[in-house]
Amino acid sequence: MIFAVIDLGTNTFNLLIAERLPNDTFKKVFNTKIAVKLGEGTINSGYIADAPFQRGVNALKQFQQYLLDYNVEHTYAFATSAIRSASNGHEFVAQAKKVAGISISVIDGNEEADLIYYGNRMAVKMNESISLIMDIGGGSTEFILGNEHTIFWKKSFLLGAARLLEKFKLSDPITFDETVDFNAYLRHELGPLFEAIKHYKPAELIGSSGAFDSVVDVIAGEFGTEALNDEHTEYNIDLNHYAFISKKIKESTIKERYHITGLIDMRVDMIVISVLLIDFILKELHLTHMRVSTFSLKEGVISRKLGLKLF
Repeated sequence: MIFAVIDLGTNTFNLLIAERLPNDTFKKVFNTKIAVKLGEGTINSGYIADAPFQRGVNALKQFQQYLLDYNVEHTYAFATSAIRSASNGHEFVAQAKKVAGISISVIDGNEEADLIYYGNRMAVKMNESISLIMDIGGGSTEFILGNEHTIFWKKSFLLGAARLLEKFKLSDPITFDETVDFNAYLRHELGPLFEAIKHYKPAELIGSSGAFDSVVDVIAGEFGTEALNDEHTEYNIDLNHYAFISKKIKESTIKERYHITGLIDMRVDMIVISVLLIDFILKELHLTHMRVSTFSLKEGVISRKLGLKLF
């Protein structure tokens, strides 16, 4: 059976087409993503503006053609922060069904965190010790404390890169005072996470796909380490390497970031917010080990809802 999973994120719509194999396994057949920036200009106002609304619909029309090309039998589409928090999110869901024939399930932050955990658990080798999984989206950022067996704590925060970028309107490049203000805001907003950390004491940070993929590729561009490839689903991050590329990104202008090796164009505008978030978590929680998982919500759908494991 050929099936597809679509993750309708705030910044990016992601499509994964896979084949279900015997023994409850699957293999990837095709994947692609389209930058839609649904929250552009209005994410903190709670609706999707006309231009991003149409970009989103057009992206799904492109996905519809891929579904036909690959003879997809079942499609599972999930919408997250931008659509669930938008006053016209239901209109987008209706339009997607009408124009592209794609039925969308709008999930809440708790379910999103669950799916992220199951996707990460499939990608990285976890054990009895507790890991902090972090998924930076456009509209929200999810934190999950768990090990190879279970989730101990989870929460979705309205701290996505697009939401924060619109709120803070950072200079180009960001200034020291802006960084201080940004960190103070995170310290206030992430109170529930700090309380959970006191109890569960994670041994590492696992970065879930998205901006963390760019961390892997930018480090590879700077230091000649392994870039993302189809052979691996987890990457160990040298924190000295990370500190170097974080500093470089924060000190760069948006024009300069277009020339950073390994940084794809669709992440140029929001990567500063992402590294500020990562920096804050590493420093405030005194974490000394970081890994990156290339799996996230889409693979979590495959694991949890379809009961499949990677071939």
